[in-house]
Amino acid sequence: MDNITELWTLLTYLFLGLFQGFSEPIPISSSGHLVILRELFEIEIKGLSFEILVNFGSLIAVLLVFRKDIIRLTQNFFRFLTKKEEAAKDDFQFILFLVVATIPTGIIGLLFEDYIEDALSFVAVVGITLLITGTALWIIRNLRGRKNDGDLTVRDALIVGFAQAAALVPGISRSGATIVAAMLVGMKQETALRFSFLLYIPVSLGITVLKFTDIITDPDFEALMIPYLIAFMASIVASFYALKWFINIMAKGNLKYFAFYCFIVGTLVILFL
Repeated sequence: MDNITELWTLLTYLFLGLFQGFSEPIPISSSGHLVILRELFEIEIKGLSFEILVNFGSLIAVLLVFRKDIIRLTQNFFRFLTKKEEAAKDDFQFILFLVVATIPTGIIGLLFEDYIEDALSFVAVVGITLLITGTALWIIRNLRGRKNDGDLTVRDALIVGFAQAAALVPGISRSGATIVAAMLVGMKQETALRFSFLLYIPVSLGITVLKFTDIITDPDFEALMIPYLIAFMASIVASFYALKWFINIMAKGNLKYFAFYCFIVGTLVILFL
């Protein structure tokens, strides 16, 4: 590649890493927006490793933001497991519910991932699913649940898990779907937010492990190693600050603005793309 082409490639992957990283934690569907960007700017992403790496970057950001919760939950999980300390029971159950909620996504993803990628990764589908995401966010915009971490049930976990599985379809936001489902079953905003993003950890980690061979065998990996690294680092930074921003938005109860955004973008996509 000549210098101009190399520079353009670096800038393209920097932009995509920043965009994917920023849109991953907020309820607007990063996968749906990636489909829109590809169509709108005719961007061709070479190689199979890009989405795996930027999603792993977002995972690192989530681990950093929720590190205190992760440490506390892990300590209390083993404290209850080994010593049966009653004070650690809620955190022990919380982790079990995260495991339960992961199951629907794992099963549906393994069974239907190829079909979803082949049949549903089109701009017209994304336009419709963004409208669905916007509608769901609008419905729960004023909800204030009562369930804390210790009040959750297996039923609650399964409902949130199936909502996350629905987000395999581009345009259905993962964070949006899980937060909507969590608040519909009565969780407080803080609990819904924490459950949603801690649930992202096993799913993202599982995808990274399962797809690791795709990175190793990717014929474009060596040639695109630097652009991949730039996109990976950009996704960590963008996801970290986007997640902190979204937590603040949730605390102020301003989810309606994301609903408006999804309505506008979904409508524009259906009309013009």
